[in-house]
Amino acid sequence: MSNKNKNRDGIVFSTESSFEYESFQNDDAETLSIQQQDLKVFLDRKGGGKMVSRVTGFIGKFDDLEELAKSLKKHCGVGGSVKDGEILIQGDHREKIILFLTKQGYKSKKAGG
Repeated sequence: MSNKNKNRDGIVFSTESSFEYESFQNDDAETLSIQQQDLKVFLDRKGGGKMVSRVTGFIGKFDDLEELAKSLKKHCGVGGSVKDGEILIQGDHREKIILFLTKQGYKSKKAGG
């Protein structure tokens, strides 16, 4: 399946010949202020059993999410990425991430097991 067909909001098939799919997601949504963001920090295992700290709940533009990810990677001194609206930081850095986000003014908490 190509990337353009991945997120179809549950639409599988239409019998209407003039049907055109329109995404209902607004990719250019305005970024909420720092005080309104409610972020959750998880610990996951990715392929090969490697630990990854995952930050979810960011609402806003992709560029702002990437900027936050860049500052988190720099603060933790590790690599990471942004995928599917989530920030992935290599290793278990939940405590560092929560402290950093709190100092920046974000509401953040540890989530999951």
